[in-house]
Amino acid sequence: MTGTQTYIQENKEKFLEELLALLRIPSVSADPAYASDVRKTADFVAEKLTAAGADNVKLYETAGYPIVYGDKLIDPNLPTILVYGHYDVQPPDPIELWDSPPFEPVIKQTKLHPEGAIFARGACDDKGQAYMHVKAFEAMMANGDLPCNVKFMIEGEEEVGSDNLGIFCKEYAEMLACDVVLLSDTSVIANDVPSITVGLRGLSYVEVEVVGPNKDLHSGVYGGAVGNPVNIICEMIASMKDENKHITIPGFYDDVVTVSDADRAKMNEAPFDLSEYKDALSIDEIQGEKGYSVLELTSIRPTLDVNGIWGGYIGEGAKTVLPSKANAKISMRLVPNQDPEKITKLFQEHFESIAPASVKVTVTPHHGGMPAVTPTDTVEYRAASLAMKETYGKEPIPQRSGGSIPIVALFEEVFGVKSVMLGFGLDSDDIHSPNEHYGLFNYYKGIETIPYFYKYYAELKTK
Repeated sequence: MTGTQTYIQENKEKFLEELLALLRIPSVSADPAYASDVRKTADFVAEKLTAAGADNVKLYETAGYPIVYGDKLIDPNLPTILVYGHYDVQPPDPIELWDSPPFEPVIKQTKLHPEGAIFARGACDDKGQAYMHVKAFEAMMANGDLPCNVKFMIEGEEEVGSDNLGIFCKEYAEMLACDVVLLSDTSVIANDVPSITVGLRGLSYVEVEVVGPNKDLHSGVYGGAVGNPVNIICEMIASMKDENKHITIPGFYDDVVTVSDADRAKMNEAPFDLSEYKDALSIDEIQGEKGYSVLELTSIRPTLDVNGIWGGYIGEGAKTVLPSKANAKISMRLVPNQDPEKITKLFQEHFESIAPASVKVTVTPHHGGMPAVTPTDTVEYRAASLAMKETYGKEPIPQRSGGSIPIVALFEEVFGVKSVMLGFGLDSDDIHSPNEHYGLFNYYKGIETIPYFYKYYAELKTK
């Protein structure tokens, strides 16, 4: 890998400029106004994949946005790695909270990124991390160091649920056949504390609507007699947790896997400073289910959170209106054994049951995903651990993530293989938030580490 690593060091500036160009394209899959930009991004990725040395590069059309595919099949007797990533990004809103325009990337120093970080929507999630794989592949190809077969599958709908990815995977299962899926849509504990994600929470995402009177009313003439949908939706949502922050939906915890005391103790050995955590978020205390630490609350316990809520008049000045309806978007993060379809059904039944007769409610399910746990006693995990030890100088810590990547369970179902989640971002990189960023250290460290995963995986798999 000497030649590959030398190539990486000599081409850092080029790798950075290409990523900045990719980040300038506003590939927001959730907003149809950006449709042409999303497709432009797919073309960009396909072009760079071809230039890096991939064969059979093609944009496969779906009912939504295209999936970029490419491969390099050097020997059928060698193992095959399927690299997954996504080129779409979250909406940048609220724009006014960004310190710089979200699609005009800038590099600034931060406390956690003294070497500089790229501030732009998609910098960490997932353009920066997906592009690491393209550049690592380029470096291996440039020096004849590719030790196994590789296939790329980079989609454009992850941020809206990957609805068409499952259809694509099943239709092209033979073309996509592999021994392991490799993705970098996760994080490390810290730049000096490498880690590998071995667990993900699942997701149930719903939208609720509460409708009262048939039109907005004068809050003086009707206030006090007619149910206010905004008041009611707040009361309904608030009732879904008790004084210990325990979710009150009947049956919600029935399938939750209880983590042993020994595993909980080991989990809490990971470096964590509660004071720094609160200071970084400008909060005075944490709020969570009683009896669990922050590291446990954000990984092994399910959640219910309002992601957005609206209703009534929110313009400038005052308008004394009793609104006709109110809406909210709610996400529930799930843990192993919780099924998103079952949880969605339980939520809907409960929400409808607690609605007062003065309103009508509608629950609209959106996307969801199964939780996933990957074992640490496999060739795949060992290869990832050896790769990180090579570049970080220390063994990584296996870590469960609080986030959700629904397609990990899908890959296991369709391809019959596990995924290695070799991420390099930090939890503090503000993905999905204003001022998303990705450290230059992390970007380059990922490009340096990925080739070693190929090397060790090929060696261990063929022993």
